Amino acid sequence: MPQDPTERRVTVTGPPRRTGRAPGYYRPRTEIDEQTTLGHTYVRSLMRSQLRAGLTAFAVLGLLVGPLPLLFAAMPDAHHLEWTVLGFGLYAPLVLLARWYVRRAERNERDLVRLVEDR
Repeated sequence: MPQDPTERRVTVTGPPRRTGRAPGYYRPRTEIDEQTTLGHTYVRSLMRSQLRAGLTAFAVLGLLVGPLPLLFAAMPDAHHLEWTVLGFGLYAPLVLLARWYVRRAERNERDLVRLVEDR
C-alpha cells in the first residue's frame, strides 16, 4: 500500500536523559529488586554469612553451657557453686557472646549495603 505523499514522518525528540552510568549498567540493588541470578547470589551470600555467625555463636554457647550438668553432677554437694557459676560466671560470657553476634550480623548487613550502594 503506497503512502500518501502528503503524509510526512515526524521525529519526536526530548531533552537528553542524563544518567551517571553507561546505559547497559545495572546496579546491584536493581539486580536484587528484579530477583535476577546475580541478585539471588547477593542475598544468598548475606544469608550464608548470617548463618555462619549464628552457628558460631551456637557452638560457643554449647561449649559454655554443655559441660555444666556434668560439672554439677560431679559435685553434688556444691549447691552454692552451682548458683555462683550460673548467676555470675556464665552471665558475662553470654552477654559478650550476644554482643559479638549482634555486631557481626550488623557488619554483614553493612557490607552488603556498601556493595549494593556502590560505596
